Formats: sequence, structure tokens, C-alpha cells
Amino acid sequence: MEFRHGTLEGLGIVKLFNDIYRNRPVFITGITGFKGSWMALWLAKLGAIVTGYALKPSTDPNHYELLNLNIITHYEDIRNDEKLTNIIKKSSPEIVFHLAAQPLVRYSYANPKETFETNVIGTLNLLEACRKCESVKAIVIITSDKCYDNKEWLWPYRESEPLGGYDPYSASKGCAEILTSCYRNSFFNIDDFNKKHTTLVASCRAGNVIGGGDWSKDRLVPDIIRATVNGVPVNIRNPKAIRPWQYVLEPLQGYLLLAQKLFQKEIKYAEAWNFGPDDHDNKEVGQVVEKIKDKWDKVYLNTGSTVSGPHEAHLLKLDSSKAKMILGWKPVWCFDKAIEMTTNWYKSYYEDNRIITEEQIDAYIHDSIQK
Repeated sequence: MEFRHGTLEGLGIVKLFNDIYRNRPVFITGITGFKGSWMALWLAKLGAIVTGYALKPSTDPNHYELLNLNIITHYEDIRNDEKLTNIIKKSSPEIVFHLAAQPLVRYSYANPKETFETNVIGTLNLLEACRKCESVKAIVIITSDKCYDNKEWLWPYRESEPLGGYDPYSASKGCAEILTSCYRNSFFNIDDFNKKHTTLVASCRAGNVIGGGDWSKDRLVPDIIRATVNGVPVNIRNPKAIRPWQYVLEPLQGYLLLAQKLFQKEIKYAEAWNFGPDDHDNKEVGQVVEKIKDKWDKVYLNTGSTVSGPHEAHLLKLDSSKAKMILGWKPVWCFDKAIEMTTNWYKSYYEDNRIITEEQIDAYIHDSIQK
């Protein structure tokens, strides 16, 4: 499998994120997951000293292992508070990204206890471990757009909307947000910053993230890819359901930018943030399948066939106005581009035996600067 490692030097943007990640110790939970693996590579390219903490990869193939990064990764459970605390203290990170989670709605119905323990108690363990580690200056907790009490109304959700959750997964993410807010008020209060503590905490709620290297079960794009590779028709759930689709690098840029602001002691950023696509890129599930089929003729959609299952939200949109106006973040790749880059990644992997993750990061950064 062909893969190249490089840096951002050749692109002339060594000051990306104010160059704060260069030689900076950074800790990532959930590093072996879909978003975690992309985050790991991007941070490595920025020159960060990354330490990972996660369960061993659950899929074969697995994006993190394919990247073959020179990163120390501890294969432990986020629910093991003693292990987590000891490893964070030993690695002495200055910036922490918490991505470890049980991330699947359907799985949460079958395993609600595991879901709540991982997503809520795991977040509690992470925040407690950071309290005991004086080196930590910035914590970014990643939850989900599904943390909102979804009324399935037409307008997008803002950060001030009530939290909730119909299914165990969504409810666990709402709980994780409440927990994060509690710790931000009780132990990392901005009024006590530089007096009683030196740590700032923010949380992030991203939309439906797609991109190459995801082989998780019960996710739309991986299900399409598996069906295509196996030469069978794609059967989909809820083809009319509308979701805020975005390429994986979109929220990651938001996380990195937010952590930069926190590390630079800008207390106004220690809040909750939405990172979602522009409103016109909220699309139906069926449109995603059709667009991928347009880009890869091997995809065969079994028209009219759907897969039944437990309740999932039909309509969900995010309002990212706050991130755009205050943080200076905005989407770079539209829905069509996100589909194109996602499909290209899998086609390169299966047809050309190439991993183009780094090429896509470089392309995204280039387009971000141009935009």
C-alpha cells in the first residue's frame, strides 16, 4: 500500500494555527477511530508531539493502522480512570482532544449501558484526569450534533438550544455536554482563570461527518462501500432523512482552531460550539447514495429498498453562525466536493492500492487558504 509522509513546509503555511502545535505535546483520546486518525495525521504534519489513547482498532482494514504514524498509542479503555490518569500525567500534554466514544445510534439500542459508561463516565474520567495534570492548558471535548433535544423542526439548532436525546446514543451525548458545562463552571471557571487554575475547556458539536478511511458498521458511507466492494446492492435506511453532511476535515479544522484560541488564553472561546455545513448542504440520505453512485459506477442502489430499524431522527440541522462570526471558521468544501473526495479516497484505496489521506489534507488546506 503506497503512502507518503510529509510536512506542511512545502505549502508555505508553517504558521497555520499560529504555529502553536509545533513541538507541542498533544493528547488524543479515540485516536484509532475515524476522526481521531485524521486528526492524528494532521497534528503530526503540524509538528505536534502526539500521544494517543484508545481501544484497539475495531475494523479491518483500519485507517489509523494504514497511516502507520510514528505515534505512541496506549490501547486502553476510557472507562479505566486509573490508567487514563496515569498515562495523561506521564505524557504531560498541554492540549487535549477528547474524541473517544461509542459513536453509533443503532449500537446504543443494543448496548445502552456501555454507551452511557463510555460517553458519559469516559468524559468524566478525562476531565478528572486533566484536573490532576497541571500541564493541561486546553481541553476540547467532542460530542455530537445529536446532543440536542431534537424536535425535528425546520430551522437549525444553536448552541443555546436545550439538550436531550431520544435514543441512548443521543442522550449520552447530551449528558456529556451537561457534564462538560458542569466542570467548566465548577473547576475550570473562566473567572478563576490564572488565579485558581490555568485550563480552558470547550465542547464541539459536529454534523454528519463523511470521508475516506471509515469502515464502521451502521454508517451510511461505510455501508455503501462494503456493498460496492462485495458486489451487492446498497440497501439504505431512512432515504428521506435529512442530515448536515460535511467532510471530516471541516470539523477537525474547527477543533484545531478552537484549541489554539484556548491555548492562547482567550477565555471567551471556553464555550460550546457547532461545526456544521452551510444550510444548502443539508441533504437527504438518498441523495448521498445517488451522488456516490455518480462518482463510482460500481455502486448499485437497490431502488425502493430500505432497511428497517429502531427510531432515528428524520431531520437535523446545525446553526454554525457563532463559529463563523466569532471563531473565524467556515466550511471549505461543499456537499458535492465532500462526496467527490470521499469517493476518490475509497476508489484510490480499492482500485489503485493508494492511501491519499495526506494528499487530501494538503488539498483541503490549499482550498481553505484560497477561500
